[in-house]
Amino acid sequence: MQELKYLAGYSEQLTGQVQRLIAEQQLGEVLRRRYPLAHEIKTDRALYDFTVELKNQFLRKTQPLSKVAFDSKINVIHHALGLHTFISRVQGGNLKAKNEIRVGVVFKTAPLEFLRMIVVHELAHLREKDHNKAFYNLCEHMEPAYHQLEFDVRLYLTHLDLFGPLY
Repeated sequence: MQELKYLAGYSEQLTGQVQRLIAEQQLGEVLRRRYPLAHEIKTDRALYDFTVELKNQFLRKTQPLSKVAFDSKINVIHHALGLHTFISRVQGGNLKAKNEIRVGVVFKTAPLEFLRMIVVHELAHLREKDHNKAFYNLCEHMEPAYHQLEFDVRLYLTHLDLFGPLY
């Protein structure tokens, strides 16, 4: 049996189904049927525009984003898929605040739905710092299929670890 590090905490019944898909080499096919295409957002500028559009749609009153970028170091250093950072600096007599979002480079070749889920997750941190009920309610408000997409991202990462790129 394969250890499913991205699915720790899920039921044995569910992980058993995933194990069967892996054994039958069908996990990639299931993901490709659900998400047939990778997105076209390849540059940091395109990612910034995509993220700001979502932010403006759902979180108009939050502070602006100063930077959004793909980051190749996130997975290795932080064991994360995306990061939201808030930096405060004193400049003269003023306090300057900057919000930055970094998305793991693994999502450059992922389906748009997965990229959107990660961006929604990081945007929710603009309002809710902790992973609490209010945080997940906000994620679901911005992306109604949030929990299913989070699970499917875990399947996608499992596929990447075992078999390599999906597309």
